[in-house]
Amino acid sequence: EIQKTSANPKRRTGSSSSSGVSKKVQGERSSVERECEIRPGGLVVQRRDDAESVNPNAPNIKIKVSHGNSIHDIVVPSQSTFGNLKRILAHKIGLDPKEQMLLFRGKGKEDEEYLHMAGVKDMSKVLLMEDPASVKRKLGEMKKSDDVSKACVEVAKVRSEIVKLAERVAAVEGAMRDGTKLEDKEILVLTELLMLQLLKLDSIEADGEARVQRKNEVRHIQGLVETLDALKARNSNPYSNASNAVTKWRSPAQRHHGVPGNCSG
Repeated sequence: EIQKTSANPKRRTGSSSSSGVSKKVQGERSSVERECEIRPGGLVVQRRDDAESVNPNAPNIKIKVSHGNSIHDIVVPSQSTFGNLKRILAHKIGLDPKEQMLLFRGKGKEDEEYLHMAGVKDMSKVLLMEDPASVKRKLGEMKKSDDVSKACVEVAKVRSEIVKLAERVAAVEGAMRDGTKLEDKEILVLTELLMLQLLKLDSIEADGEARVQRKNEVRHIQGLVETLDALKARNSNPYSNASNAVTKWRSPAQRHHGVPGNCSG
């Protein structure tokens, strides 16, 4: 019994020590993996952070970067990466590093590549181009912005007509308030003119701010038409309580086919 009891602690100690060695090995392995990186060609080198990627003791070189019709003289440490060069160019010309393409001797260069290893020397020439995907995206944004601007102009034209019609509606409302009885035809003409403007708004393809403006004008027209419906009911029966008049909103299609609308008041 004494032998069995003394043997058990040894076994536990041996298991614990082996487990500790295993964890230590795994920790060292993960530490090595974190500190190393694989370069093209399978070469394993020590991983460097962006702040450490430039050797402060390396001599500076001047690079002539051609971009469009301009040539920029950029001074960088000779052991900089093309990614470092992109960041400097971003401050110089305002083009985001992700949107830049750097070519040296006719070949595109990755951000991780070092200038001196690629053969870049003092007074070497590097070509800067904007990434085609970035160019395509910007052109799409410009077109969209241009379409929105055109739509806003079209909505503004309709708005000017709506304002004129709103003044006529206010005049009719003022006349009836003074006790003047009008012909239903006059109210009907105003309603149809407003419907015409609504059709114009429906034909405008709008996004963004233009869509918001179009929606506001549609609501403006709806409010004017509801007012005219109430005025028409009051004009037909001037002795009725105007507050009890039921106004109904109908779309142009509903009015064309004689479909009753929804009660809005």
